[in-house]
Amino acid sequence: MADDLAERIASGEFPPGSKLPSRRELIEHYGVTEPVIDRAMQVLRIKGMTETLPGVGVYVTD
Repeated sequence: MADDLAERIASGEFPPGSKLPSRRELIEHYGVTEPVIDRAMQVLRIKGMTETLPGVGVYVTD
């Protein structure tokens, strides 16, 4: 899932500054559990592709 989201970011589907889908939307789209979402978001954050704003959402970095 993290690889798929990274590819979608790289392709411009989610351009810099855009907000990623909500946890609920990602769970429904990928058919995974919350811990899987958490791990994928952690991977994207470590790669420097996203920034998490607590209580607001996850955004694509520049």
